[in-house]
Amino acid sequence: MSVKIRMKRIGAKNTPVFRIVVADSRSPRDGKFIEEIGTYQPLKKGENFTVDVARANYWVSKGAQPSDTVASFLKKANRAAAAA
Repeated sequence: MSVKIRMKRIGAKNTPVFRIVVADSRSPRDGKFIEEIGTYQPLKKGENFTVDVARANYWVSKGAQPSDTVASFLKKANRAAAAA
């Protein structure tokens, strides 16, 4: 089983909101997932995403592959956590 960290769309039409989830790579985009670890609101200005850094790092250590967008969120979140 290949595990991915990717986004799941939950927003209404013309109002996108995404959940950052850990899911089996074979499951559909908005389908079953293992764990929710964050959110992303692209229309919000400024700090528009949240990620549970500890859980994300746990899943990456277990072999989960983040998507390109989620990888950039994790990079920003790790940088912010190191600065704090």
